[in-house]
Amino acid sequence: MLIAQMRGVKKYYNDRLILKVDDFKIYKNDRIGIVGLNGSGKTTFLNILTNRVAPSEGISEIYETYAYITQLGDEDKTGIDDYAASRFGVSGLSNEGLSGGEISRLKIAKALGKENALIIGDEPASNLDSQGIELLQKELVQFNGAILVVSHDREFLDTVCNTILEIESGEVRLYKGNYSKYKELKEKERERAAFEYDQYVLEKNRLHGAVEQKTNESKTMRKAPKRMGNSEARLHKMGNQAAKAALDRRTNAIRSRIEKLETKEKPKELPEINLDIQKTRQLYSKVILSSDGLDKSFRDKVVFKEAQFKVFNNSKTAVIGPNGSGKTTLIKMIINGDPAINRAIGAKIGYFSQNMSILESSRTLLENVMESSIYDETFARILLARLLFKQEDVMKKVSLLSGGERVKAALAKIILSDFNVLVLDEPTNYLDIYSMEAVEEAILNYNGTVVFVSHDRRFVSNIADHIISIENQKTICFGGTYSEYNRKKEEAVQQNDKSADRMVLQHRMAEILGKLSMPSKNDDIEALDREYKEIIRKLREVDL
Repeated sequence: MLIAQMRGVKKYYNDRLILKVDDFKIYKNDRIGIVGLNGSGKTTFLNILTNRVAPSEGISEIYETYAYITQLGDEDKTGIDDYAASRFGVSGLSNEGLSGGEISRLKIAKALGKENALIIGDEPASNLDSQGIELLQKELVQFNGAILVVSHDREFLDTVCNTILEIESGEVRLYKGNYSKYKELKEKERERAAFEYDQYVLEKNRLHGAVEQKTNESKTMRKAPKRMGNSEARLHKMGNQAAKAALDRRTNAIRSRIEKLETKEKPKELPEINLDIQKTRQLYSKVILSSDGLDKSFRDKVVFKEAQFKVFNNSKTAVIGPNGSGKTTLIKMIINGDPAINRAIGAKIGYFSQNMSILESSRTLLENVMESSIYDETFARILLARLLFKQEDVMKKVSLLSGGERVKAALAKIILSDFNVLVLDEPTNYLDIYSMEAVEEAILNYNGTVVFVSHDRRFVSNIADHIISIENQKTICFGGTYSEYNRKKEEAVQQNDKSADRMVLQHRMAEILGKLSMPSKNDDIEALDREYKEIIRKLREVDL
């Protein structure tokens, strides 16, 4: 069933073509994730499809009922059914003074609470904590309809989507499969482009060599020897002229082949980086940050009560927990030098906050970065290139940078400064997927201690080698990756479930043994004996 389509769509801003869609269709079982750089036209694409923005050319139509979860704007509880409100925890919310996460939950509950054939989302997982994102994933996987969603959450795109729509330089292109499959296909495209470029260069060089050879042969055509008579010389000259003309024809034919060669552009290869902490003062303490008894309250709300944690030297430690659990509070206590937190001698902390206050808007990107850099300008430009800043971008004033570009600029300034501990509060906000992966690589290449907060599960999984989980006013410390932490947590839940099952079975066994030892007239001894043997079998399974 065809749900929506766009045909011959073009959108111009002034004279610049920003979006071109020849033919795009959505069918019932499509689950399409949209990716692209910040400013590539993802939101414009959704707004044209939903007729919030008129295309300059072409037709955009949706034939069935749909819900649109927008990135901006507030939401109220009007039209949300009780079941959807209960699932997303918004039953008791008022319509005013809501947090970003609560607004996102309201929008999602309203979209999923109605019988729609299509759900459209523009970063629906933004502002949600990990639990909220996982709940949204589960609901969308079970949704009986089509999905079209912009997201920078790679785990989300892998779980929910079966097609990826890429917007690049105003053009759209579809890739079958989830985000991981899309990355695999893009890498194969890159490898193919590199191979074709190498073949193009080889063939072009070969043909140029052939032209040079033929040209030299033409120049060295021998003149008639002096001993020849006039008749012989005339015949020799005529032969040489014919041979030279043939050579020139072959040379021109080769030149024509060079002109007709399909030009292949060299694939862009970003320079590698390795941020060596030895440029700053090294730390020799095993533990860089710690607390043996952390207490923190805001009026009647207790955030931490006798919490304990350790951050080890050269570790990359993720601080995780639901919204409001105290992640940002812990970060601020570290930055502000709270006396309850021990700091290793010589620790020099660089702090990335979401307000990016370390940037001076009147200065250029390069000036901001170089102001406190312990690296030379060449290395700074390499890092900026890895963070997807083009050569001309480094001379832009910070006031002209987008939100995502400012995030990357602030991170670059911190990474290049004289710090040996980085503390990052939600460094992935406002970043598109490609920028996020570039930031991820830069942090992985940083050979120092990193403490960071992020709701992006793939980002945490790829970077963290230690976890601090904030739960119920306490901190749970784990030495290992995020996936290992989740696996241990699941094992603990299963073990608790087994313990509960064991208690129920053992209680029933005691009842049966009591009846078998002193049966009443109404007791079926054979049935009790069979149940007893069945409980023995189940207990063995529980203990496996």
